[in-house]
Amino acid sequence: MALIAALMAGLALPAAAQQRPEPRPGDDAPAAQAKAPQAPLTFGLAGPYLAARMATVENDFGAAARYFVQAVAHDPSDRYLQDSALVSLVSAGEIDRAVKLSDQIATEGDPTELSGLIQRAALAHGGDWQGLLDSLANKPTGAAIESDLLDGMLEAWGLLGAGRAQEALQKFEDMAKARSVAPMVNYHLALARAMVGDYEGADSLLADPATGAHLLGFTARAEILTQLDRRDEAVAMLDSLEGIEAEPQLLALRNRIADGEPVSFDVVKTAADGIAQVFLTLATALASSPEPEPLSLIYSRLAVWLSPDSAEARLMMAQLLQEREQFHLAEPEFEALRRMGQMRPIAELARIDALSRADHRDEAEKAALALTAAYPDLPQAWMALGDLLRQQEKFNKAVPAYDKALALLEDQPPEAKWFPLYARGIALERAGQFERAEQDLLAAIEIRPDQASLLNYLGYSWIDRNENLDRGLEMIQKAVELSPDDGYIQDSLAWAYFRLGRFEEAVEPMERAIGTMSQDPLVNDHLGDIYWMVGRHREAEIQWKRALSLEPTDAGDVDADRVRAKLERGLDAVLAEEKASGNQPKGSAPIAEPQASNHN
Repeated sequence: MALIAALMAGLALPAAAQQRPEPRPGDDAPAAQAKAPQAPLTFGLAGPYLAARMATVENDFGAAARYFVQAVAHDPSDRYLQDSALVSLVSAGEIDRAVKLSDQIATEGDPTELSGLIQRAALAHGGDWQGLLDSLANKPTGAAIESDLLDGMLEAWGLLGAGRAQEALQKFEDMAKARSVAPMVNYHLALARAMVGDYEGADSLLADPATGAHLLGFTARAEILTQLDRRDEAVAMLDSLEGIEAEPQLLALRNRIADGEPVSFDVVKTAADGIAQVFLTLATALASSPEPEPLSLIYSRLAVWLSPDSAEARLMMAQLLQEREQFHLAEPEFEALRRMGQMRPIAELARIDALSRADHRDEAEKAALALTAAYPDLPQAWMALGDLLRQQEKFNKAVPAYDKALALLEDQPPEAKWFPLYARGIALERAGQFERAEQDLLAAIEIRPDQASLLNYLGYSWIDRNENLDRGLEMIQKAVELSPDDGYIQDSLAWAYFRLGRFEEAVEPMERAIGTMSQDPLVNDHLGDIYWMVGRHREAEIQWKRALSLEPTDAGDVDADRVRAKLERGLDAVLAEEKASGNQPKGSAPIAEPQASNHN
């Protein structure tokens, strides 16, 4: 599939930079350029083509498909536009339209690698095994080696679908002689052997870690051992897996086997499922490579199309869509997994984190609530919910979530508790329950005495409350030693000096903080106050004006009206007015707060 990969790599570039896909290193350059479809330059195509390219850069597959299809209508013979439309259609999940376009391309007599792949997937989807074998027999010569591997496995599964089991197994065995691909091919050979009832042969292949040491491999082998009435071996194998408690499907299978319940081999039920496994294997390999290729989404889409009940394929596709921030396309796939009873806690936690980071807080909270409902005994689910509520400043609601997480962690080692203690301490402090917050923060520091942001939070909180001043300052100073480049902690140190009246000492750390956080209105406001107190009034006014220009919000602890008052009357006058009215503002909370993904 070298041509497809080159095409898709080209689609990731800005339109002006793309003239034609570049050959891969090692390709014969003239030949590769001759094969590669050239980007259209026809003026009449400019509108839909440029719109399609922009949509592609933004991973908006639906829009890209719409515009590329419009471009193809302008020039139905342009192979570049045809393949681009196919890429977008499949990525958007519009596979029936992609099949129709692929058939049209074939009718015109000039198929591309991608159109051929989609046609073969369609033949498998329809159970036309002889048609699939004929298509593979008539493919163009000189295909790339990865295309030979893919088509070889498609042929083997096609032979099995056509009832020619012995030929299918022989095809897999011949392909497995190539050492570089032997583990991948042997995995499929094991599935094929199990499908035809050769469980002993399948087990001997999956027992090799190079072949079967992955989630589906463990699942398949456990089912196969059960067919051989070797349930004890299956249970022992599953019990030996590190982290099995985070894989509820494996745990459920283990318990069914141990309890003597009926267990069938159903990793693959049909040859179409086998081909879906081929696509899933390739999607997984591409997605886990140092530089994941867009083809991984194409393969995972085709895998789900061929085997809609494959939870692994659906999860892969959902995660790939999520990585591309196509949450509206990913959410139906996650919802389907929930309906199938295939919600995966680890994947859900990653999904919740991704939604939160993309500022889809409502969807993230909904996902976290669903996870706590599905797995009420999973502390990480309650921690994720607490983090989301805390980040939305729903502090009183976050505390019970952390309470539940810590209750579930009661018998765990202390190291597992420091982060939820820290996070609950923040929620409690922000909710005005400082005595409880202080207890949590001290308990967390006892577990993690060198955690910089933790030391910073409690130290600053004490100074802000005019309590434990010396110890609080020591904590912040230690935090600075541990993380000298952390602008947030430098801000805390400077502001602690300010609160203690040590204005000259506050200047240097605050200037360091502003060097790394020049766009933060609160840090600019703090620096203005410090400059004022050391007599640098003009510079103070500049910093306050900058703070206002950054459009501060109440959530950022900057009172814009107070900043304007300082500009009009000076900080001394504002402080005197506040003291006279008895309405002195509480200091801002420490800026540095923990994130759910940073508690290891």
